[in-house]
Amino acid sequence: MWTPGTRSLDEEGAARGARGPRRRRGVAVATAVVPLVLGLAACGEDDGSAAPSASPTPSSTTASASPSESSSPTVTVSDTPNSTASTTASTTPSPTSSGKPTPSAVYFLEDTRAGLRLARETRELPGADPAKEAVEAMIAGAEDPDYSTTWNPRTRVRSVSRRGPVIEVDLSRAARTANVGSEGAARMVQQLVYTVTEAVDPRAKVRLLVEGEPAGELWGAVTWERPVGRADPAQVRVLVQIDTPRDGATARSPLVVSGEANAFEATVLWRVLDGTGKGVKRGFTTAAEGMTFSPYSFRVRLPPGHYTVEVSEDDPSGGEGGQPMTDTKHVTVR
Repeated sequence: MWTPGTRSLDEEGAARGARGPRRRRGVAVATAVVPLVLGLAACGEDDGSAAPSASPTPSSTTASASPSESSSPTVTVSDTPNSTASTTASTTPSPTSSGKPTPSAVYFLEDTRAGLRLARETRELPGADPAKEAVEAMIAGAEDPDYSTTWNPRTRVRSVSRRGPVIEVDLSRAARTANVGSEGAARMVQQLVYTVTEAVDPRAKVRLLVEGEPAGELWGAVTWERPVGRADPAQVRVLVQIDTPRDGATARSPLVVSGEANAFEATVLWRVLDGTGKGVKRGFTTAAEGMTFSPYSFRVRLPPGHYTVEVSEDDPSGGEGGQPMTDTKHVTVR
């Protein structure tokens, strides 16, 4: 068993190596269970010009853990809060209640050349209890058919509250049921951590309760006993991501595409396919920084029609590193 703690489990995904061409499909995570214990502690063609870069979603600042690996199969972690987080001991049932619609990123799973990774969708949450609403959206599933979730859809979110630097998520008993192996279980942990901290505080750590009690062993693959922070995003997130437009959106020309990327030399490749799958435009833009997650944006003029917009990481290895990570969105231009 693996215990979520001070190290991310991205090494498992990285070891999976190169994969074939990416297809639009759900994530297949019913792999053989390897017991772990998680002691959670521009220049483009035509007019594909770069648009002003602005981060479309809340900051992705991470509280990543130490990458060092313990020789013991059980990795234990300290319950010590992050140095930048508040240490107030009060309990707040609704960490970010505003009563107004609140945009927040909700994270899902996607299969990539490096194994399972987190991909996000920007959702407009009702705002009465954004943290709880974000977890409910995560469990309900993604809009984008490339993304998936393996959380039991019958799971009910009983509450989300904050105790100083720790967010407590209390789920119903159905959360104990999921058909996943060790890699999928590890990503489910980070999926929940990233989703709820996005709505509250990216620096916070997360403790999972089931029916009001510490989660303990889950899915036959992990044990969640202590608060867990965000793992290094470079090791758990898809490296290039479209935030807007959302999948299935309707927009006007010029179409503005924006998102985040962790790209070699900050280069983000893009192309637009028409309804028949034929490429109609292509180009590249640059993110604000290279080799770290930072925003990018570009615009492209298109006649009315149905299109697929694809962004991709650059591949300086010429294919030796496996199929480049991509993200696609289907849009209709009026």
